[in-house]
Amino acid sequence: MNGTTATDGLTMPALSGEAQALITPEVQEFLVTLVRTFRPRLNELLVAREQRQAQIDNGTLPDFDPTTQSIRDGDWTVAPLPKDLQKRRLEITGPVDRKMVINALNANVDCYMADFEDSQSPTWEGLLQGQINLHDANRLDIDYTDPNSGKYYELKQKHVLLIARVRGLHLPEKHVLIDGEVIPGALFDFALYFALNHQQRSERGTGIYFYLPKLEHSTEAAWWGDVFTFSEDYFAQPRSSIRATVLIETLPAVFQMHEILHAMRHHIAALNCGRWDYIFSYIKTLKNHADRVLPDRQVVTMNQPFLNAYSRLLVRTCHQRGALAMGGMAAFIPSKDADENEKILAKVRADKQLEKDNGHDGTWIAHPGLAETVRSIFVDSLDGDNQLHVTRSDDAEVRAEHLLEPSSGERTEAGMRTNIRVALQYIAAWICGKGCVPIYGLMEDAATAEISRTSIWQWIRHEQSLDNGETVTRALFLQYLQEEAQVVQEEVGLERWQAEKFEAAQQLLAQITTADELVDFLTLPGYELLD
Repeated sequence: MNGTTATDGLTMPALSGEAQALITPEVQEFLVTLVRTFRPRLNELLVAREQRQAQIDNGTLPDFDPTTQSIRDGDWTVAPLPKDLQKRRLEITGPVDRKMVINALNANVDCYMADFEDSQSPTWEGLLQGQINLHDANRLDIDYTDPNSGKYYELKQKHVLLIARVRGLHLPEKHVLIDGEVIPGALFDFALYFALNHQQRSERGTGIYFYLPKLEHSTEAAWWGDVFTFSEDYFAQPRSSIRATVLIETLPAVFQMHEILHAMRHHIAALNCGRWDYIFSYIKTLKNHADRVLPDRQVVTMNQPFLNAYSRLLVRTCHQRGALAMGGMAAFIPSKDADENEKILAKVRADKQLEKDNGHDGTWIAHPGLAETVRSIFVDSLDGDNQLHVTRSDDAEVRAEHLLEPSSGERTEAGMRTNIRVALQYIAAWICGKGCVPIYGLMEDAATAEISRTSIWQWIRHEQSLDNGETVTRALFLQYLQEEAQVVQEEVGLERWQAEKFEAAQQLLAQITTADELVDFLTLPGYELLD
C-alpha cells in the first residue's frame, strides 16, 4: 500500500491529477467518518447472512417471516416519488468508462444506470476514473476523444437521468484501509459519489439516486437507510434527497420485499427484478437441495414459473406501497445479419411484452441498439409515465412454493460447454479490467458468468446426467474445460490468449468450480488477481 493521506487513520494509494483535486481532505474525512460509523454493523449483517444460509444448507427452505406479518398486512406507503423518478420506462446500464457514460446519457432512453458493480471490474484506476467521469457528467461538462479512431464524443443538450449503482455489501475495497482494516467497497463508492455530486444535483433541483445490489434482508435495507440519513444530515441535505432502487436479485430478498420497502420508506423509489443475479442466487441459496437443480441456463427464462411468480409478486408489492416496479435486463446484442437480428428482436419483444403485461413500470437494456424495439412496448404503448395503477390485487396469492418451484428443462453437453466458454472469457476480461463483455451475441457481466459456473458446480454436487448420458463429475468438467479452452484460444488467437490472462482465468475457473464448498462470488477470489 503506497501513500497515505492527511486524514488520520486513512491509508490509500497516493492520488494525483484530477483524483487528487476531487478527493479532498474533506471528502476523505466524510469517508472515514462513514466507515467508522457503519462498518461494525455491516460486519454483523454479513455474519447474519451466513447464519441464515447455514439453516437453508441444513434443509430449511426460505419463506416469508412470520414475525413481520404486521408489516406485510399494514396500511402504509413509501415517501412520494420525486417527479424525475416517476418516468423510468427504459433504462440502459453499463460501466463507468468515459465513452460509455457519454453514449448512455445520449441514448434514446429515460435513465442510465452507471455501474460500479457487475459491469465494472473494480481496478483502482477504473474506480477513480469512474468517479471523475460521473462528476463531470453531473456538472454537464464531459467529452472524450477516442485515441484509436479520433472520434469525438460530447454530451447532448438533452440527456437522460443518471443513477449510480454501488458495489454489493460483501465486496471489499482493498486499496483503502481505515484504522488498519480494509473498507467496504459499497461505502467507498457511495461516499465519493455522494460527496462529489450532491451539491450540483441539488442546485439543479434533483436528488441523488442510487441502485443498491444484492441485498438479502430488510435489516440490510435499514442499514442503508441509516447511511442515507446520516449522509443527508452530514451535508445538510433535505431528508429523502437520496433515493434508492433496490435490486431484488437474491432469493432471500424476494421473501422480504414489503419489509425492505418499509425499512427504506423515506429513501426508496423502486424495486427491480435483477433476473440474472436472481437465477444465480437461486442456485447458490439452494445449492444443497437436490430437487432444485436448474437446467441449462438458456431455458431458464421469465416463462419459468418461479421467475414469473417473482416478477408478478414484485409488481404487486411495489404498487401497493407506491414504489415503482422495474423489470429486468435484455442482454442481447443486435446482429449485423438481418435475419439473425430479426430473431433477436423478436425474443426481446416477447420478453418485454411479458414484463409490461405483468405490470412493470420500466425495463433494462444493455445495448442502445435495442432501444427502439423496447420503446415500442414500454413507451409508445404505455398509457402514462408508469403503471402504478396496475395493482394485481385480484391475483391469486403468490406463496413460497411458487417462488421455489423447480424448473423444467434438460441439462445438455452443449449447455455445459457453452457455460464453460462464457465463464472463461468473462473471467479473463474481468481480471484484465473489463467488467462488461460481448460474448456470443450477449452482453455478459458478472451475474451471467456466475450462473454459468455455479450451474456446473451444482451439477457436479448432485451428480446430474447430461443429454449424452454422461454424469457430471469434477473429472468430466476438467476434461471439458481443457477442450473448451482450446476452442476459445482458437477463437481469440494465441496472441490475445497470452496477453489477456486466459490461463489465469482458466485456473481460477477450475479452482472455484471443483471446490468442495461453493465459492459465494467469483469476484472475491478474482479480486485478488486485480492490481
